[in-house]
Amino acid sequence: MVRSPFADDPGRASDVFVTLGALAEERGTDAAGLALLGDWPGLGDWPGLGDRPGLGDRPGLGGPDAGGGCRVVKGRGRFSAIWRPEFLPELDRAPVALGHTRWATHGPPVEADDASPMVVPGTAALPRPGRPSAGVVGTHDGDVDAADLRTRHALPPAAGTTGGEPIQLLAGCAGPSDVAGILAALVGRSALAWVERDRPTVVHLARAALSPLTVAVDTDQNLYWASNPRWFREVERHTRVEFAAAVMLREGTYLKIGTETRPGRRDRPGVLATESFVPTARAADLDDRVWTGFTAADEHRDRTTLRHRLATPATRPDLVTVA
Repeated sequence: MVRSPFADDPGRASDVFVTLGALAEERGTDAAGLALLGDWPGLGDWPGLGDRPGLGDRPGLGGPDAGGGCRVVKGRGRFSAIWRPEFLPELDRAPVALGHTRWATHGPPVEADDASPMVVPGTAALPRPGRPSAGVVGTHDGDVDAADLRTRHALPPAAGTTGGEPIQLLAGCAGPSDVAGILAALVGRSALAWVERDRPTVVHLARAALSPLTVAVDTDQNLYWASNPRWFREVERHTRVEFAAAVMLREGTYLKIGTETRPGRRDRPGVLATESFVPTARAADLDDRVWTGFTAADEHRDRTTLRHRLATPATRPDLVTVA
């Protein structure tokens, strides 16, 4: 979620965030997590984030990542199991919030550290001469060829989410074309959301191959994203929020969204940059489970727009395009 600084009731957007987290349990209950990030430009530091006691004393919960205007909480099981009402004051103030539910495709499902959101410090990002990264917080929905990425890129070791190599590669990218180049090199299913720690009011969203991603805006101009477009229709039925639009992103789409069009200025959330690319998938990635929970109409609509290339088993450079 990217919150509009001009919405008169922050509770409405918070209701949407929590409801989406609960609805997302249909796509994963192995682990879940949330991240609250940022402070409004020009308002100074945010002491409310990162200064609370940890949650390690509660079964199945990992402690928060503190500091830098960022709090991350994750644990085993459902989103509803890691959510706590005491998070609401911080959520109501957070310009950006990330949530994630995990269906384990890599690593053991019992490890809370393998849940998103993952925190990648600058030291674990792909080294870029002259462009040190402040680190990122991100989520990854999918299953990519991580060994291939590590073979082709000198990635430092990173603790946390298995399959977090795409986030490491994207940390500190110079611009949309650089981001698109990284995304086009991924092989497998992937949808990502990430935030640079030094620009916490800007969110990067990307749908590579298959893993669905829907972006919505409500009448208060808050922005949201989630896997299933049906969830936004459910949210309207169960909360006080009305959506002005909800759009399923096509494969090979990158969006940069946020509230800070110029440093130090607060604006309504909007799209700051876009880029297109052709993603790559493996034959086994085209699985009906990609559309778990979708209505037949939503699934059909998405299938008709697929445009990924198919990696052949023999050699990765031999690629064919599928309709």
